[in-house]
Amino acid sequence: MSTLTNPPAQQLVDGKLTGASDGATYEILNPATGEVIGLAPDSTADDVDAAIAAARRAFDESDWSTDVALRVRCLRQLHQALLDHADEFRALTTAEVGMPGFMMGAAGFDVPVDGLRWVTDLLESYEWETDLGEASPMGIPSRRTVLREPIGVVAAITPWNVPNQINLAKVGPALAAGCTVVLKPAPDTPWVACELGRFVAEHTDIPAGVFNVVTPRANEVAAKLTTDPRVDMVSFTGSTATGRAIMAAAAPTLKKVFLELGGKSAAIVLDDADVNAAAGATAFAACIHAGQGCAITTRLVVPREKYDEAVATAAATMESIGAKDPADPGAICGPVISQAQRDRVEGYLRLAEEEGGRIVTGGKVIDQPGFWVEPTVVAGLDNSSTLAQEEIFGPVLVVIPHDGDDDAVRIANDSAYGLSGSVDSGDLGRAKAVAKRIRTGTLAVNGGVWFSPDAPFGGYKQSGLGREMGVAGFEEYLETKTLAFPA
Repeated sequence: MSTLTNPPAQQLVDGKLTGASDGATYEILNPATGEVIGLAPDSTADDVDAAIAAARRAFDESDWSTDVALRVRCLRQLHQALLDHADEFRALTTAEVGMPGFMMGAAGFDVPVDGLRWVTDLLESYEWETDLGEASPMGIPSRRTVLREPIGVVAAITPWNVPNQINLAKVGPALAAGCTVVLKPAPDTPWVACELGRFVAEHTDIPAGVFNVVTPRANEVAAKLTTDPRVDMVSFTGSTATGRAIMAAAAPTLKKVFLELGGKSAAIVLDDADVNAAAGATAFAACIHAGQGCAITTRLVVPREKYDEAVATAAATMESIGAKDPADPGAICGPVISQAQRDRVEGYLRLAEEEGGRIVTGGKVIDQPGFWVEPTVVAGLDNSSTLAQEEIFGPVLVVIPHDGDDDAVRIANDSAYGLSGSVDSGDLGRAKAVAKRIRTGTLAVNGGVWFSPDAPFGGYKQSGLGREMGVAGFEEYLETKTLAFPA
């Protein structure tokens, strides 16, 4: 367990590290063991109100929104603090999230921290004004200028699966843009968010109120972030159902809403691809962090004539990976986050059998302390099955046959979601042509990797609104103002 700080963790409100105003706490569990590893403040409605008030005041009354040099300096300080304490932060993440150590070199820690550097570099070079030149609209000679300005107070509401990635992918661009922020992490993983708040308070010159962290356990308390008129934008990552509720809650005040939601991504294997390599890679991906990733490809769509071969390879791959202690250097698939999530995954596996699916390998929860599910391959279902249509967030892969490129595209697009996917072919041109027909926000073609701080990420359809990361992700936190002067 990390020695970054002693329990209980602390919220950050108006520059002060504190417990909840009424002293209430809740337990933080290690998913690998089920043991209590710390306590988090159960923020009250008064705490949330104070955080919103502090963020509003800091935006309206401080220089944060207009002083680019200050923002650059402060974000460089935060980046350096994360680098200086990287080992401790990684250990804390593994303990709280159950995330295998190998992921710390990617979405677990290193990539989001580098994303903070990247967006700070962008901040230094970003053009805040664009001269449109002279024109004579309605016969009036005018010079026009387009300004970009921060949107205001941002409520950042984040999930438990990859908290460092999503916390920093929201907080970094929002702060760089000149916004002030109230971060509300999932109650399963509040500690790493509280540590981020502590780093801001102790290692940076970020003014009081610019960045706040509250950790209420009850959704009813957190809901104020979506309804309060002092909040200008809600940036949310989580389930599609919760995204709908946030849109509805934000509608009366017409807040801007960014949503990165669920996925049920398809890995398409064409008939000229190496089916064993593709099936093995997809099964490996479905095991990463116990399948708890919105962009993981959890539908393997393969040529019908190679179906049995693909199923066998996927099953053998998952059997070789197994589920291991996330602190084990060789771990790929750790525990799921909680008892509730384990029960949810088990429910989907029983439903798959009821719908006629065949469990090829896995299919059971593991009877040991913590929250464990066997890596599982399911065959014998078509794309209309519940397992193929709903997001599970567990180490579960369903294998579906297709009858050619058009059918594969149809299957991939036959989903309420449109977040990610992949295409494998022996012909790159053919693979790219298929990829362009898939209605998703990101696609890996022949093993290419899109995940990077400079690449925008987000979904089509019910996978969300807007983009995170890249220039597009930074500009989500900006307003556009057009000025005209006499020429």
